[in-house]
Amino acid sequence: MDDIQREFSRARVLNGERVRFEICGGNYRLIVSCFFPAKTVWVKFLGTHAEYDRIDAVTVEDY
Repeated sequence: MDDIQREFSRARVLNGERVRFEICGGNYRLIVSCFFPAKTVWVKFLGTHAEYDRIDAVTVEDY
């Protein structure tokens, strides 16, 4: 997670596996779940800032 934050300064680590990214100038939010041993990332949510405000970022499973 430290590497992600160094590379993407606007990323926010939500817990030990989830990260939120602001994209398109902060108009959209992308939440991913990272599985480092397999070098795999799963998209859990992609939506507008307003949609993001209505979900629980740690538990959302929209994709």
